[in-house]
Amino acid sequence: MLTFKWFGQACFGISDGKTIVTDPHDGKSVGLKRPGTKGDIITVSHDHYDHASGKMLVSKDDTIVVQGMHSGEADSINLERFQTYHDKVDGDARGRNTIFKFKLDDVSICHLGDLGHTLDQETIREIKPVDILMVPVGGKFTVDGDEAADVVRALEPQVVIPMHYKVEGLEVPIFGPGRFLNNIGDDYEVTEMEVLELDGLPEKRMVYVLDCLA
Repeated sequence: MLTFKWFGQACFGISDGKTIVTDPHDGKSVGLKRPGTKGDIITVSHDHYDHASGKMLVSKDDTIVVQGMHSGEADSINLERFQTYHDKVDGDARGRNTIFKFKLDDVSICHLGDLGHTLDQETIREIKPVDILMVPVGGKFTVDGDEAADVVRALEPQVVIPMHYKVEGLEVPIFGPGRFLNNIGDDYEVTEMEVLELDGLPEKRMVYVLDCLA
């Protein structure tokens, strides 16, 4: 059973017995609660405060923290990494961004971090196939709702989980998910839930809008 819990911004706890925590914030610096999880592995797409300030909070004594483009395995889980940018000018404005892709329960999972641009055909070919995609949709510092929908259509995942958008309490000035959901609604069925639990992939292409637990 795969479980996805969302703690705001790009922070998830993804579990199948082991837990991977992505882009952990510390809660206080972004106006949210601290993430209520501990990770066996932590992935960090880039070193901005709202994606990396909570590394110690979600760590255990033997936690492995993975940041940047070094390839290889972390605790027997192979982490593929793809260098992208946090902006549309090759990183000159906000730096680099690392996309992480890994498998749990034979399901291919991809976390786009703070992707700031649409993907070229070469990068799309390198990343595919993807079963579950976590995509930023709030704009300003990442792709906006329209661009996020273009990225989803290019990567063709069966499951999409939007992230990095405005929720109650968040002090980062970004937009809500509405533009993305309106754009992608013809291609995917949209549903809301507190926590996503998957025993295999759904037959329909789905967008799951998760409650922010932070």
